[in-house]
Amino acid sequence: MEFRKNQSAGFLVNHVARIFARGLAARIKPLGLTTGVFPALLELWEKDGLTQKQLVVRLDIEQATMANTLARMERDGLITRKPDENDRRSQRIWLTDRARGMQGAAIAAAMDENAAALAGLSEAEQRQFVALLQKVVETGGKKDGSES
Repeated sequence: MEFRKNQSAGFLVNHVARIFARGLAARIKPLGLTTGVFPALLELWEKDGLTQKQLVVRLDIEQATMANTLARMERDGLITRKPDENDRRSQRIWLTDRARGMQGAAIAAAMDENAAALAGLSEAEQRQFVALLQKVVETGGKKDGSES
C-alpha cells in the first residue's frame, strides 16, 4: 500500500493539532499565557492542589517537561508549591489568584479557537469529530498500557 500523507490519520491529526495550537497561542498571548502552560492550567482549574506526579499522569507528558513547565508557571506567578500535609516528600501545586482570575478569559479563548477551527463543519459533524477523537484517545491510552 502506498503512503499518502493526506490519507494518513497521524499526519492529519498532527497538522490539525498545529492549527489549533497556533490559533490558541495567538488568543492567549495577550493574557500572558502560552500553549505550554495551558494544559496544566486546565487540569488545575478542574482540580487545584494536584501533585506534580498527578499532572504528569493526567497530561501524559515526561516528568522533566512537567518540572520545567511548573518552574515557568511559578516564575510567572501562576502557581505556588506547598508540601503535602500527608506526605512531606510530595508537593501540591496550587493556583495563585492571578491564575484563577485568568480562567474565564483563557477558556473563552480556547472555545473561540475551537469554534473558528471547526467552522467548516456542521454542528453534527463537530460533535462526531470530537466523539471520534475521544474514542481514539481512549483506545490509544489503553493500547500502551496507560490509563486515560
